Amino acid sequence: MNSTSDPRLTVYYDGGCPICTREIGFYQRRHGAGRIRWVNLAQCDERELGADLDREAAYARLHARRPDGRLVSGAQAFAALWQTLPAFRLAGRVAALPGIAQGLEWGYRGFLKVRRLWRREAAACALPKSGK
Repeated sequence: MNSTSDPRLTVYYDGGCPICTREIGFYQRRHGAGRIRWVNLAQCDERELGADLDREAAYARLHARRPDGRLVSGAQAFAALWQTLPAFRLAGRVAALPGIAQGLEWGYRGFLKVRRLWRREAAACALPKSGK
């Protein structure tokens, strides 16, 4: 399937990471999750990423492709995800506001630093070799 022509939001997630999988699983069980195309990076074909997203960048942080084809990452990806799920819609709108979005991005970048430490300690989120 061409990732840029899907009329749904597409969320790219690290299906090889237990922490990431648990969080995405939470969202996948929410009402409205069928409106989202979930792409497991540990199992997807390169073509599912689209020309503007390479696998290494996709593994580095959460990415989402809006129905119009625009790729967003980090806090913007979470805001897009939340706006798509009815129970989180208001949070998604607030998260997209200037100032709030920047603060959430700052927090997300901090989380990514901690996530790297988890990778080193537990090797739970080790990235696969290129070409997978």
